[in-house]
Amino acid sequence: MSEPRTRPIAQSLEDFIAGQPEARRDDCRALDALMRRVTGENAVMWGNIVGYGRYAYTRRDGKIYEWPVTGFSPRKQALTVYVMPGFDGFEEQMTKLGKHATGKSCIYIKRLSDIDMEMLERIVGISVQAMEPVRIRA
Repeated sequence: MSEPRTRPIAQSLEDFIAGQPEARRDDCRALDALMRRVTGENAVMWGNIVGYGRYAYTRRDGKIYEWPVTGFSPRKQALTVYVMPGFDGFEEQMTKLGKHATGKSCIYIKRLSDIDMEMLERIVGISVQAMEPVRIRA
């Protein structure tokens, strides 16, 4: 397998947010504040993903790689929030979250005003705790 393309880059979060459409900037700032509270980590840009913390995973080729413990990305269609352990055991929280869609480990949200931010913080917090055994500490 090839090397992962998504890796930390030197871009600042402020520059990244400034490059987003005006309607997305406040949502990005709110998600940054939530992620910093939950993880105790500052943002690191991984391409166009704003990541918090790191964990190690082993790919099928046996190589160990790193990925953010959690994060978000302001995609064109929706804000994407990364919940790395997936959603097993989150059924109750997900039904209370508000208007969203999910992928394997992603929550897709059109606008933060569509969801319950306290519930999102709870979901991210539970997912970060679940990642603790594989989390890399600086």
